Amino acid sequence: MRRVGVEALTASAVALALIVGGSALVEAGASGTGSDGVGDPFFAQAGNGGYDVQHYDLTMSWDPGRARLDATAVIDVLATQDLDQLDLDLRGFNVTSVVVAGNAARFSRLGQELVIKPARRVLSRQAFTIKVVYSGTPGPVIDPDGSSEGWMPTSNGIVALGEPQGSPAWFPSNDHPTDKATFELTMTVPNNLVVVSNGLPDPPNRQSQRTTYRWHEDDPMATYLATVSIGNLTMSTTKTRSGLPVISAVTPSLANASAPSIARIPEMVDWLSTLYGVYPFDSIGAIVVDAPDVGYELETQSRPTFTTAPDDSLMVHELAHQWVGNSVSLTSWPEIWLNEGFAGYTEWLWSEHDKGRTADALFHDAYDNTPADDPFWKTPPLGLPDASELFSDVVYTRGAMTLHALRLRVGDAAFFKILRTWTTDNRNGNVTTAQFIALAERVSGLKLNDFFKSWLDTSSKPSL
Repeated sequence: MRRVGVEALTASAVALALIVGGSALVEAGASGTGSDGVGDPFFAQAGNGGYDVQHYDLTMSWDPGRARLDATAVIDVLATQDLDQLDLDLRGFNVTSVVVAGNAARFSRLGQELVIKPARRVLSRQAFTIKVVYSGTPGPVIDPDGSSEGWMPTSNGIVALGEPQGSPAWFPSNDHPTDKATFELTMTVPNNLVVVSNGLPDPPNRQSQRTTYRWHEDDPMATYLATVSIGNLTMSTTKTRSGLPVISAVTPSLANASAPSIARIPEMVDWLSTLYGVYPFDSIGAIVVDAPDVGYELETQSRPTFTTAPDDSLMVHELAHQWVGNSVSLTSWPEIWLNEGFAGYTEWLWSEHDKGRTADALFHDAYDNTPADDPFWKTPPLGLPDASELFSDVVYTRGAMTLHALRLRVGDAAFFKILRTWTTDNRNGNVTTAQFIALAERVSGLKLNDFFKSWLDTSSKPSL
């Protein structure tokens, strides 16, 4: 993902703890009560404790004339403790009913929390289902950096984007990257509109006035990576050399400008597979909508979303996230360099591969032309003070520089083995910086803790 941010000026004690020992998200709740957050340092109410979501089945109907969403969410869950009370994250809407394990449950609202009290205690390790019926007018969520996410308008419809906290703007969820689940979305819209989402589609079911679309993502996915775009979209389907479906949807006004980069998706996926191993999902493609006011792109799983026409560098950045960010996901938001630093460095590697400037030249552009007294160096990637700096330039650029400096330190053979091992061993998992350091030391045979501290957690320009 790319956003315009303001560079941070102070370091975070939280991030220092992350590099030393990794992050530890906790469930803090009274006996029988699931916590109302997982303990993320940047988003205290994100996620919930006491259970692990296995699958989301979302059935929705969108009326653009009234800006109304009518929806039923059926969520398959595994309890991780005894539960007399649990929460889901949901912003807005009128909730009509909640059913837990087949019985009507009491519920109330507290901020973004949908607080649920089952009719009967749910026992630890019990598999059960939560059904939530709700309706209303979804809208955007304003992030700490001032950007918008959630349910947002495009030139001829809507787009729903969720990083880092926008998914509860359209469905109830356990909204934290540490709880991945499979997804199914069934969306009914007027016949003149098209629906595109994650994963693979079933054939549309056209009625007299409305059409129902069904999309399913069968690999685990963090909630912030779920998406839907509804509008006047042109669909196209092709395949990579290995037979992977490439399904894209584009607003007609952006079709010509987007075509060159979309045409290179199969080539890019094949090249990325040489870096990071087998592609982790069962489809790929792109969604291009006309929403320049949104101001960013997002690596929505299996089908990145662009709000303007992408160029090749931006396309490869979001495709790289399918491995680094989506399949291999962060454990807590302050370590987002594990997503953006890796995708940013992949852009440099693509330039090198595509006979542009080498990664080393791009590294030195950034390193040599940024004086030691530049404010850029004051806030390292693990020193973000709060969520308003989550998408600041230091996360992307100094994160990418860290990886190139590691390449220079350990040599190409060890470096590219580290990349491939990282994405292969942690497929569909959650990771920390401490784990990456341990892997780099194991593969290279070098002690690297001081190296990583200087690049990721020191408020000064590292030496080469």
